[in-house]
Amino acid sequence: MERALTTPAPKNTTAPRNTDGAYAYLDLLAREASAVEFEGPILQARAAGADSATLEELERAKVAALQVRAVLRRRAKREAELSALFDTASDLAGLRDLDAVLEAIVHRARQLLATDIAYMTLNDPERGDTYMRVTDGSISASFRRLRLPMGAGLGGLVAQSGTPYNTADYFADPRFRHTSTIDVAVHEEGLVAILGVPLRLGTQVIGVLFAANRSARPFVQEEVALLCSLAAHAAVAIDTARLLQETRAALAELSEANTLIRAHSESIERAADAHDRMTGLVLRGGGVEDVAAVVTEVLGGRLTVLDDEGRPLVGESGDLDTGVFDAAQSSRALGRTVKRGDAYVASVDVGAAPLCTLVLRTDHPVSDTDQRILERAAIVTALLLLFRRSVAEAEGRVRGELLDDLVSRPELRGLDDRARRLGVDLDVPHVLVVARHDGQRERGAFWASSQATLAHGLATARGDEVVLLLPGDRPGALARRVAAELSASLGRPATAGAAPASGPVTAVASAYQEALRCAGALVALGRTGDGASAEELGFVGLLVGERREVSGFLSGALGPVLDYDARRGTALVKTLNAYFGTGGSLSRTAEALHIHVNTVTQRLDRVGQLLGEDWQEPERALEIQLALRLHRLRTHMPDA
Repeated sequence: MERALTTPAPKNTTAPRNTDGAYAYLDLLAREASAVEFEGPILQARAAGADSATLEELERAKVAALQVRAVLRRRAKREAELSALFDTASDLAGLRDLDAVLEAIVHRARQLLATDIAYMTLNDPERGDTYMRVTDGSISASFRRLRLPMGAGLGGLVAQSGTPYNTADYFADPRFRHTSTIDVAVHEEGLVAILGVPLRLGTQVIGVLFAANRSARPFVQEEVALLCSLAAHAAVAIDTARLLQETRAALAELSEANTLIRAHSESIERAADAHDRMTGLVLRGGGVEDVAAVVTEVLGGRLTVLDDEGRPLVGESGDLDTGVFDAAQSSRALGRTVKRGDAYVASVDVGAAPLCTLVLRTDHPVSDTDQRILERAAIVTALLLLFRRSVAEAEGRVRGELLDDLVSRPELRGLDDRARRLGVDLDVPHVLVVARHDGQRERGAFWASSQATLAHGLATARGDEVVLLLPGDRPGALARRVAAELSASLGRPATAGAAPASGPVTAVASAYQEALRCAGALVALGRTGDGASAEELGFVGLLVGERREVSGFLSGALGPVLDYDARRGTALVKTLNAYFGTGGSLSRTAEALHIHVNTVTQRLDRVGQLLGEDWQEPERALEIQLALRLHRLRTHMPDA
């Protein structure tokens, strides 16, 4: 009995093997071995001849290890899902681009559910269907453009009902209303298993998030829950983007309204300031140029001010097209600024007759308020022109009465004093111009009065002629200028004669008679529309001139030849006398002068260089012959 009690118990040979098997499975779990490798310890034990109990024990250890492995894998998958959801939430927190966030959600859905494709559709309230918004893994262009009617297909059913649906084999599933359009697109994409979950905002379904495979596959509840979580994030992203967009739109509208209010306020301030400045200019005696300067300073651009005839008072009018004048007529009819191309036109009339037109050309648009500034400027300009016209008419009457008295009643006393009060100094050289015309008498008189005022002279109208007394000492040049400018103003020829009016008051009356005869001579000579003085009319000037200036005539007709003979000691005058005396015969001229014909030719060539190539024309030749005779007379009569 004692021996039996002290005898050691038999050695358990399976315990070590069981321990070894447990360690083997722990090692497999540690290195995340595949499920097939968990059969290895059992196969090794069976090969080593282990008994049935040992094999059974190893089988239980294998099952437990596989269960632990499944739990670990589920937890790892859950951890990855939670991490993806956390990343999605982080993306939403820093939302900048809705498309990028939705693409990231769809991409994560595809990765986490290990599907071939993931995509998202959104409802279109206006059309009453759903459309493809984002895809990941799609290979079909028509699938990416697919639209699903409400209730049709799996996606249409999810969008309509707001309930997740999934199918392991879409085409064999009778729960969905199949349509040819959807089935063709799904077949072209090669989809078989599809899971769709609703995108919810409160109780409203705004779309569907899908995960799909191109082979049959069931979707477990955990995958449905995961896709629902991603769909919730997508709905939040869409709603956040909508709110941000509405906020940005509201801010943009507020900013635009604030900008408009500020611009309107600034325009009103500009208009008030411009109005005050233009009013001040009128009170201080400013002119049209000053008003134009205010307009361009306030509004910018280039301003052209036109008078009633469309002639520029300020700026240039050469590049204005005819449309501007049509716009001016419309502006006068409407009483508002009219835009034509890049030009803003404001025009004012008096008694249905245009008075002035302002044309503002600018590269930037002019607001309605700023257009009112242009209209006020046009009115101020019109008032200035009316005032100027009234003053000019009153002053013109006074100046015209003085010139009438100087011309017709020079014996009146106090004419000098009256001239000085009008700013006319009769002691300085003046030119009296008589311009004959067949145009409008009032317009001709207004033009002459304006010219006299600008030049500090006098003007009057006498029937179909205007008379001007202007400072100057060049009668011919002034006569031509008056003829040209008055012709342009009247639109028909005006002929002007001029004479110097220097010396006593009575010289004005004499100058008037001479200028009148000059104008008549020009008309008689067929030179209507021209201007000249008596000195420029050649021998005719000897008839019409008051002073009968032979010296001036000789100088004009023969001066260069006389000067050449005096300087060189030549005989050009003598040759000319002989040439005209022989009827223009070169040979007889040579005989009369006892020189060679070639010498005569050379001398006449020199005459042509001095007097001009037209010296032998009939009219010019007549003047030269008369001048030669007068020269001979003066040679024999020094006092002539």
